[in-house]
Amino acid sequence: MSINRKAKHNMRKKCYSCDEKENHHEKDNNRCKGCVCNQLKRLQTQTEVDLFLFGGQVIEDVIFITFDQNNCCAFFNDPETEPGSTIVVDCQDIQAIRFEAD
Repeated sequence: MSINRKAKHNMRKKCYSCDEKENHHEKDNNRCKGCVCNQLKRLQTQTEVDLFLFGGQVIEDVIFITFDQNNCCAFFNDPETEPGSTIVVDCQDIQAIRFEAD
């Protein structure tokens, strides 16, 4: 009887995308942490912001497009400096965000 219980316990559901244990992606989904990452998760698209990156670089007047929680990438459009271009930044590399006043 204990053999059947062990067999059932060792049978786990598989992830459809990579055939590993189903719960192995949980750590990846929770890796985008911190104040800025949390703000980007809730930020409305088309919001104009300034980005202050670690290392002192500032990216001004960019438009927020989207945030990918799977890889922590934040996507911005830069209509002033490079119209039609997209800037991709890891949210963990952003030290601060300034929301533009209307």
